[in-house]
Amino acid sequence: MRYMITGASGYIGSQLAQRLASQGHQVHALYHNPSKAHALKNIPGIRPFHGDILHPESLREAVLGCDGVFHLAAYTKPWHRNPNTYQRYNLEGALNVFHIARAAGANRVVFTSTAGVINPSFGRPSIEDSPRTLDYFTEYERTKAQAEDKAREFSKAGMEIITVNPSRVYGPGLLSSGNGVTRMLSYYLKGRFRIIPGDGSSIGNYVYVEDVINGHIQAMHQGRPGERYILGGDNISYNDFFDLLSDVSGKHFRMFHVPFYLLHTAASLMELRARLTGAEPLLTPPWVKKYLHDWELSSEKAERELEYAVTPLDLGMSKTLDWLKRGNHLATITS
Repeated sequence: MRYMITGASGYIGSQLAQRLASQGHQVHALYHNPSKAHALKNIPGIRPFHGDILHPESLREAVLGCDGVFHLAAYTKPWHRNPNTYQRYNLEGALNVFHIARAAGANRVVFTSTAGVINPSFGRPSIEDSPRTLDYFTEYERTKAQAEDKAREFSKAGMEIITVNPSRVYGPGLLSSGNGVTRMLSYYLKGRFRIIPGDGSSIGNYVYVEDVINGHIQAMHQGRPGERYILGGDNISYNDFFDLLSDVSGKHFRMFHVPFYLLHTAASLMELRARLTGAEPLLTPPWVKKYLHDWELSSEKAERELEYAVTPLDLGMSKTLDWLKRGNHLATITS
């Protein structure tokens, strides 16, 4: 088969491209930033295409002859001086991809959204159909949800668009804004991350990157058009996460619980600095508010329909720490 991948130079996209090529597929790898595309070059089965999802003409050549499309390109950073950037890339860019894919006859599309569009959990794991009872916390989530609505409209009109919703992804690979958990693990190994948000009881869901890649491929082959699938892993509180990290890494640091109001104040100052200087903030107030809630998720639907499998957190964490200790990440750090 021949597939186009948008965002092919990113954290998940680059590994997905290499996995598909290793399986004998032909991959048209669309990248936007030439400085990040070196991992795609000189790999049998991968043909890089320089383009931008905001420029439909650059998509047409890349999608020509493809049987399907994996749409991963998005704006994922926590802040941009122009808030419309999220709308342009995450909604308008997705619409461009859907239109171009349909015109080229590549009717089957796997669209990468985020588990952030799923409702926070309140005592039980959220699922794909859990009603959204809270407003979206960030423009990233809001625009991804809007793009999901459009994907369902395209599916009703005859396209086969399957949405996947990864949770907090971690594991070896590009240390970009989409791989924040692994960056945190890297800082912890060096003794430079010692903070636990709030009282540490908030629950998150963490998924190993190889599971996410498998989930994308299985969604292309087995996913039902118009459906969404949570690609998650283990649910765990911050306190238990860092206890596990201490055990697996063998490094026992004293951790400090930081009240959310202090995190919110720090995030507000970082955002103000960003507005004044353009320096990208690590956090913004909406992201802090998001982490006040529990994000316990169930991947049962993906396990049932896609034969999706979860790597236990202790095993995935161990593999990631080994990779970090070998120093392979030093050549993959990016802003």
